[in-house]
Amino acid sequence: MECEICGKPVPENNPIRAKIEGSVMVVCKECSKLGTVQKAQPKPRFVKQNNKTKRPTTTRNKPYSRNVEPSEELIEDFSFEVRKARESKDWSREELGKRINERVSVISRIETGKMTPDNKVTKKLEKALNIKLLEKVDNIDLNQFVNSSSGERTLGNVMKIKRK
Repeated sequence: MECEICGKPVPENNPIRAKIEGSVMVVCKECSKLGTVQKAQPKPRFVKQNNKTKRPTTTRNKPYSRNVEPSEELIEDFSFEVRKARESKDWSREELGKRINERVSVISRIETGKMTPDNKVTKKLEKALNIKLLEKVDNIDLNQFVNSSSGERTLGNVMKIKRK
């Protein structure tokens, strides 16, 4: 077993689980200092019904697929583009808000960059202002982040850790 951050070997019989930035990971002794060490692995919850122990059932409307990645992404300077397009049409924020059926405060926050519009609002802005805010995203080759010693990808290969 390897540390999920740096890739160093972790003892199989006594792995260290640490909560780092909200995620519980199996880490080595050095990387465990980056978060809080968890005492024991959480036990699954069971529901008692009619003197029988059953696991709680969950229903899903759609099958979950982790491989589905977005093919389009919001452009980097979307706030500037929205403002520029609105001003080129000589519309006020109120007028744009009425045309796309959104509040003026939403338009203001989008134009100042304090809010990232969701896909629905982005599509309405693109249509009303006749601009392109979504761009195609190419897949990233994750093989460039492979650990040379074990041949596996770890979080430490991808990111840089700030030490105090």
